[in-house]
Amino acid sequence: MRPERRVTAFLALAGGVISISWSAIFVRWARMPGTCSAFYRTLIASVVLWAIFPFFRDKSRRLSRRSFWITVLGGALFAGDVGFWNTAVMHTSAGNATFLSNIAPLFVGLFTWMFTRHMPSRRFWIALLVSTAGSGLIVAADLRLAMARSSADGLAVLAAVCFALYLIITSRLREQHDVLELLALSTTASAVVLLIVAAGARLPMAIPGAGSLWALLALGLICQVGGYFGLTYALGHLPATVTSILFLSVAPFTAIFAWIIFGERMSLMEIAGGALVLTGAWIVGGKERLEVPQVEELVPPVAEV
Repeated sequence: MRPERRVTAFLALAGGVISISWSAIFVRWARMPGTCSAFYRTLIASVVLWAIFPFFRDKSRRLSRRSFWITVLGGALFAGDVGFWNTAVMHTSAGNATFLSNIAPLFVGLFTWMFTRHMPSRRFWIALLVSTAGSGLIVAADLRLAMARSSADGLAVLAAVCFALYLIITSRLREQHDVLELLALSTTASAVVLLIVAAGARLPMAIPGAGSLWALLALGLICQVGGYFGLTYALGHLPATVTSILFLSVAPFTAIFAWIIFGERMSLMEIAGGALVLTGAWIVGGKERLEVPQVEELVPPVAEV
């Protein structure tokens, strides 16, 4: 990879991480069931993405039928990620939900091994260990209540599984297809799945008030369009294993924003945990070239039509 593209990919990922770090705050402000706020998040993003798509469309790249359905599958997995995580945030601490959903890199590594029989590099596992230890310190104060909130914490783990599979699928598709097209299609698929789930569960879809509306707009525009555009772009230039580790930086940024907005002070343990998370991100991102196996057997190359 050319150095300038590598730098651009890391900058895009950094912007995406900061944008997505606001998710927990906006979900709380939305004051809606997690599945419903996730639906509006993806719906708003879908409208914006399809509105700008004709102006930035790369006509030289077209999705085949196979890649279309794989993208839809990725969107369904992302629906599971945001739906489970939003619900967990509303029923457990933001710290616990963030930590448990941030074990996605572990599943990325395990799925890589399962489908390729090649383990990620030792550098990846060291970075994962350091960053996971840091995330654990951030939420150490919440662990004493974990048993009482095990159901919500379980949803956060399911969110991590869904997000790991989403990262692997999107990373493979980005090798051949345009970022905006993939993001628009997968986000629309997510909105459809979330709407079906919300309707089936008979969840209230009415937006409570102006404050909730602004929070939903922020979720859709800042977290989804801005955040996941940066993430999806980065997945076209960085391995999914590397991207998932760097994504752990969401946890300390979320803690900082919560401290500024809600006055939730960070203890010395939490500050140390944030430093470890960022150290893990530096470990995996600092090397000029990372030899990380790609999951080609999971999502085979798709011929363009």
